[in-house]
Amino acid sequence: MRNVFLFLRRYSVFIIFLVMQVIALSMLFTDNRFHNSVLGMVTNEVAGSINNRVDRAEEFLSLSEQNKKLREQNAQLLSLLPSGSLMPDSALQLVTDTFRLDSIKQYRQYQYFSAKVISNSVFQQQNYLVLHRGTAQGVEPNMAVVSVDGIVGTVVHVSQNMSIVMSLLNRQSKVIATLKKGSGLGEVGWDGKDPRYLVLTKIPKTVVVKQGDTVVTSPYSDKFPPGLPIGTVHRVEQDQETNTYILLVKTAVDFYNVQHAYAVKNILQDEMEELKKKMNKE
Repeated sequence: MRNVFLFLRRYSVFIIFLVMQVIALSMLFTDNRFHNSVLGMVTNEVAGSINNRVDRAEEFLSLSEQNKKLREQNAQLLSLLPSGSLMPDSALQLVTDTFRLDSIKQYRQYQYFSAKVISNSVFQQQNYLVLHRGTAQGVEPNMAVVSVDGIVGTVVHVSQNMSIVMSLLNRQSKVIATLKKGSGLGEVGWDGKDPRYLVLTKIPKTVVVKQGDTVVTSPYSDKFPPGLPIGTVHRVEQDQETNTYILLVKTAVDFYNVQHAYAVKNILQDEMEELKKKMNKE
């Protein structure tokens, strides 16, 4: 208490000045319309500036949640793409009645699940990614993994909330691919050298291939939806032993910076596997 009194005694003149200044300004802005309007404008401008900064701060802090919602929305939209649907062939139908079948009925074949990449390697011979999504969130082994730029890899191991993905940058990874222009069917793999490039083999020499051609997933793949980008042709070489082309393909995905991905479930996978088992028994 003694220190308070000493402070007031020491700065009493300055404190009285401030009190009188506040009273004078209050009387000025209260009784004078011009000064009152100026004060209102200045106050509104300062308040607006402060509110703008607060809104920016709140928007920045909510970016993570907004990105999560956008990824979930993208997963729903990707599941509705035409490439994710299967239309039955109804060109020839055997009917015993005069009722017509709906010839345009489509079945959704692929379902997308958004996931965050929490670990990724690119400099090993066997590279993997870890997704923060597992069996509790619908991910299963052998599911395809893609990003907004193109395909990433295949799920190989799954826990309750995590999953391990074999990257395309893995010597054991093989994906059936074709040229986007509709010709040539081959196999994409990685030679373990440059993470920026894949190798597409088994393309017949009868196919016209040019630098810059787009390589996409094949309609014959049982994991990946057809037509997803894999990369673009960077260099064309000839394999003299097999009379085919060897194509160096620049990856569509920047594997140095993969932060978000989508696990893709082939809803008809179990049915396809069952048919393969029956065929093998014959």
